[in-house]
Amino acid sequence: MSLNNFSNIKLLIVEEQPLALSHLRRSLEQLQFKHIYIAEHAIAAIELCASEKFDLIICSFDLTKRQNGYQLYEELKSKNLIKNTTAFIFVSAETSGELVHSVLELQPDDFLVKPFSIKELKTRLTRVLKRKSALKQIFTLIDDGNDSKAVKFINKELDNNDNTYSPIMLKLKGEALLRLKRVDEAKTFYKSALSLQKFAWAKIGLVEALIANKEHVLAQRMLKTMLERSETRLVALDLLGRLEMQLNKFENAQTFLQQASNMAPRNIERQKSLGRVASINHDYESSYNAHKDIAQYAKHSIHDSPEIYLNAARAGIDFALATDQTEQINRITRQTQKYLGDLKKQFPNADNQTQLDVLNARIHYLKDEHQKAILLINQLEDEPTIRSIDAALDKAKACHELGMQHKAQDLFTQIIQHCERHKDISDPTTLHYIHQQKTEKQDITMGPKELNNHAVTQFNRGRIDVALEAFTQAFRVMPKNASIALNLAQCLLDKNHQKENTINTPLLKKCFALLNSLDLETDQKERLGKLKVTCDELGLSVE
Repeated sequence: MSLNNFSNIKLLIVEEQPLALSHLRRSLEQLQFKHIYIAEHAIAAIELCASEKFDLIICSFDLTKRQNGYQLYEELKSKNLIKNTTAFIFVSAETSGELVHSVLELQPDDFLVKPFSIKELKTRLTRVLKRKSALKQIFTLIDDGNDSKAVKFINKELDNNDNTYSPIMLKLKGEALLRLKRVDEAKTFYKSALSLQKFAWAKIGLVEALIANKEHVLAQRMLKTMLERSETRLVALDLLGRLEMQLNKFENAQTFLQQASNMAPRNIERQKSLGRVASINHDYESSYNAHKDIAQYAKHSIHDSPEIYLNAARAGIDFALATDQTEQINRITRQTQKYLGDLKKQFPNADNQTQLDVLNARIHYLKDEHQKAILLINQLEDEPTIRSIDAALDKAKACHELGMQHKAQDLFTQIIQHCERHKDISDPTTLHYIHQQKTEKQDITMGPKELNNHAVTQFNRGRIDVALEAFTQAFRVMPKNASIALNLAQCLLDKNHQKENTINTPLLKKCFALLNSLDLETDQKERLGKLKVTCDELGLSVE
């Protein structure tokens, strides 16, 4: 493409900084761009994209008025306001790993780091626009949902061995085959592409084909080698997390999803998956942190909804109930109230009163204000149908905590039946969590606070067997709680002292493994040291 070709390009600049906008506009005018539109914030960009079709969009990643560049690009793609035929380029002065990885996941056409010269701008724009022009027919077919025709057209174009864009066409073909669910064909295709060159996209595509074909062992083997390379590490972590979720290996899934989220925290769907698997693993702190990230990054985005703030509050209460640190409980309670305040500001007309009443009942329970909690729950009407799985689940938890076991179990059953009838709106991981909650709360009738208090009382009365059963149950639902682990370990050792060779060594090792991994308070460290001395005296290896 020669310099003069730019004069026919319809261009949108999205930039809120006046100096940066002025510099970019002057540069583009020097490159002979004639049709330049300006949007100083995301809302204006969305309105323009709804009314105009652009060949090129140059967007600042660092927008601050409501949506940022990441959120804008997500919304434009989600609402089909830009096509694959439109070139989209991010510009930013920031080059942190978190931002770069987030950009890579979105897969724009290019990423320009400020400041840049007019020469570099010209080179980048020429390259991107040439590519879009050469592949326009393929992109148009994909935009129209004609993947089969796109594959046929690509096959025809690939017969021309001199095609400059053969690697990109191969990538587009593989993606189309996966969308068409032609898994065996996709697998063969990706293997063939890899025999030509070790393309990163071909490795990723082959793994996705293997997972779709339930060839999990081979997929895992490939993904673990991809972890070692920086350009494929993030996608490998994400795919490993999703694969381990499918296999119900939730601890492994959490590890991979957490690492991926640390690299690129703006991915809301991954954060939701992380929150779900952390809840299954009873890691309430990690679940809470995931929901906090969702509330932060989803604000003003296509993901923004009342449920975002309600779920952050719910996760906070779950975490507060699993800890015995007063300062932490108070901090979480304050943050929970803030989320409810944010909810009212963001969605003042939303009908959330019933869900707010349940949340407030759980907050009363957390503060040991049981009568207030019971009054709130009792005044709620039973809904004939499930309108929100998360809301119904929260109500079931509240009923269980307040001793309304029969009502809680009925609600869990109703939620499960709803999920099974509407499999399109409930993922298998959520259903697994609901089944887990139903079973646990059927087996363990006390709420988490009462359960621990009951165990301590029985231990102090010398009723070791009863205390041991209660601490074991408490550790089952709160396996990250240091106090419970210490109490359970003490109880196991005391029972062994009363009746020799009766100790549950695997459970004791699990307690010590947790305690060794935590940053304990001074008194807890001293207590742990004494327990280790006791183990040494008994000849027990717990490391």
